[in-house]
Amino acid sequence: MVEKRKTGRAKKRLSLRFGTDTPSRLAFTEDVSPRGLFIKTTNLCPPGTLIQIELELPDSEPVFLEGMVRWSKKVPPQVIHLVKKSGMGIKITQFIAGEERYRRFIEELRRTP
Repeated sequence: MVEKRKTGRAKKRLSLRFGTDTPSRLAFTEDVSPRGLFIKTTNLCPPGTLIQIELELPDSEPVFLEGMVRWSKKVPPQVIHLVKKSGMGIKITQFIAGEERYRRFIEELRRTP
């Protein structure tokens, strides 16, 4: 498969909440980038869905953003820990609060070997 991303993603597990109206479902990131993130979850939304995300950064206020589901992959809950990608690829469409904190966090991750 050809890589379509313009910027690489950094592996990072962060706690988050997401939902179509309000961020109410608990999940975790598997990787993050300046333009998107991967949400590891069995509660999938179909591609094209706009979702609200409340992302917990370490030692910081939460970041609130909106993202579009670009793709999703469903795996049975009993084997989710065995599968590399089970969840949704998200493209960030807009930041509601915390954009600067998020961008600084991503830059710090990229500088860390």
